[in-house]
Amino acid sequence: MGLNLAQKIIKEHLISGEMVEGKEIAIRIDQTLTQDSTGTMAYLQFEAMGIPRVKTKKSVAYIDHNTLQAGFENADDHKYIQTVAAKHGVYFSRPGNGICHQVHLERFGVPGMTLLGSDSHTPTAGGLGMLAIGAGGLDVAVAMGGGPYYLTMPKVCKVTLKGKLRPWVSAKDIILEVLRIMTVKGGVGKIIEYAGDGIKSLTVPERATITNMGAELGATTSIFPSDEVTREFLKAQGREEDWVELKPDPDAVYDEELEIDLSSLEPLAAKPHSPDNVEKVKDIGKIKVDQVAIGSCTNSSFMDMMKVAKILKGKTVHPDVSLVIAPGSKQVLTMIAKNGALADMVAAGARILESACGPCIGMGQAPKTNAVSLRTFNRNFEGRSGTKSAQVYLVSPEVAAVSAITGVLTNPEEFGEAPQVEMPSEFIADDNMIVPPAPEGEEVEVVRGPNIKPFPLNKELENEIGGKILIKVEDNITTDHIMPSNAKLLPYRSNVPYLAEYCLTPCDPDFPKRAKENNGGFIVGGSNYGQGSSREHAALAPLQLGVKGVIAKSFARIHMANLINSGIIPMTFENEGDYDEIDMGDEIVIENIIDQIKSGSRLIVKNKTKNKDIPVNVSLSERQVEIILAGGLINYTKKQSK
Repeated sequence: MGLNLAQKIIKEHLISGEMVEGKEIAIRIDQTLTQDSTGTMAYLQFEAMGIPRVKTKKSVAYIDHNTLQAGFENADDHKYIQTVAAKHGVYFSRPGNGICHQVHLERFGVPGMTLLGSDSHTPTAGGLGMLAIGAGGLDVAVAMGGGPYYLTMPKVCKVTLKGKLRPWVSAKDIILEVLRIMTVKGGVGKIIEYAGDGIKSLTVPERATITNMGAELGATTSIFPSDEVTREFLKAQGREEDWVELKPDPDAVYDEELEIDLSSLEPLAAKPHSPDNVEKVKDIGKIKVDQVAIGSCTNSSFMDMMKVAKILKGKTVHPDVSLVIAPGSKQVLTMIAKNGALADMVAAGARILESACGPCIGMGQAPKTNAVSLRTFNRNFEGRSGTKSAQVYLVSPEVAAVSAITGVLTNPEEFGEAPQVEMPSEFIADDNMIVPPAPEGEEVEVVRGPNIKPFPLNKELENEIGGKILIKVEDNITTDHIMPSNAKLLPYRSNVPYLAEYCLTPCDPDFPKRAKENNGGFIVGGSNYGQGSSREHAALAPLQLGVKGVIAKSFARIHMANLINSGIIPMTFENEGDYDEIDMGDEIVIENIIDQIKSGSRLIVKNKTKNKDIPVNVSLSERQVEIILAGGLINYTKKQSK
């Protein structure tokens, strides 16, 4: 029985465990990436481990999230990251060099290697044939120190693409179709592997758009084969020596299969407020548009920018529309500046933003009250744009650019001939904004600003834990709900005590106050609790407030791992109906918890208020049991090193 592509890479990097679906495995990590929103905490955690130098083949620290410098905090964090990276062997991508995933695709990604990133959209590099996985910062810190990355062996779902896209239909429409079919929960516990004749017509940036938004499926990662298309891209980047052919065995076996006929796809949009709320643009209708934002790690490549520029050339943005464009990297910005495309955008009335995440994470360009905002981004959760009342639609660059001109959501097929853009035979490759680390042994002073505070550490698990249910929330609560990430709060990513004052406030403004008044307690959630961003602050802030455990119908993968790493117990209802039998304010207790966790996956939660026992499951590996008992991954790691 042959291996599929994902299994081949896992087998090549397997350190321990069996490649059996549902079993815990450990894999060797070749590369890591961090960004400044999650990176400060990751490097603080790496320092706490006392390892002098990273042990990966390459680790890169990017500055791309917190680039709005309204105070000293972001600039201080950037200096800290630059100096700590120099000291410990990490390459530093300066502010303005671009979005981590776009730059990594261009300059560092290598087919067949493993990449672990402290950002949920790390699977973007799967467009190059990497096994690229998003994780919490602490997991990345461990990997930088040479430790393996542990995960549950996923299923592998084969998505066969056949045919060829019609004019005006793009890679964004492919992944929106996958989301429509599979939903935001459909990829949990799975790797999405793309195959079929249809992939031959997709460039690496187009493939990366698809693997990028695989994060919205809840998937562990997504991956394309490394073929001649991959080779041509790397050659154009001056990195042909990094290419290797990678493909599944002819008799490869998959756990699930899905087929999509590219020729049948039409322009699509994800309607508010979920990436899987997908409908054809023509069926949504010509709704009035107030803002159009083009960019993000999903759609900011040179190819995307050129299509937009060709659509805008000689036109004028509708007077009722604010159009903002953020090229994904310095490479992209340089190339469109040199070939005149940037001038065409500016002449049409576009506002050009720096090469950074920007509006995608709520860092500026919040829409007006009740605005309709079309965005080429990956998430449209309520309030993520910075304006709670905004209606955000996720669309392709083609739909975005055409609609910016017409002033209404427009099917671009009505707009005439589609722009034709060829992949360049040579990209402008200038890495002068990437700072290599200091030579090993060289003295480097790590600079820490006053906003950098110690992160919370849990303590060893006591044999009985109890407290009140501090909040009860519904299905699909995101990490944006748990730990908001707007322009006002992002500068405090290295200050967990401050951030904790805003924990879960989008769901209940009184949550932090209630948690402190009750000396912590428990959270009750619905299904897919913690979907979205990889930010471990969504676990650290509850830890700061004394949260001992979360009981939910189900968890998103990265958030569950972050809870375990923080020593917070993730529990799922054995009977989902029990979700209705527990309420905010109920007093619960779990007795003899150490023996219960050691002896199996089932715990009994006693609801003292309602005099009812609630069975819950705790799906932990033997290693994760020890992490919970120790009070988190850092405590566990310290115990292991003694």
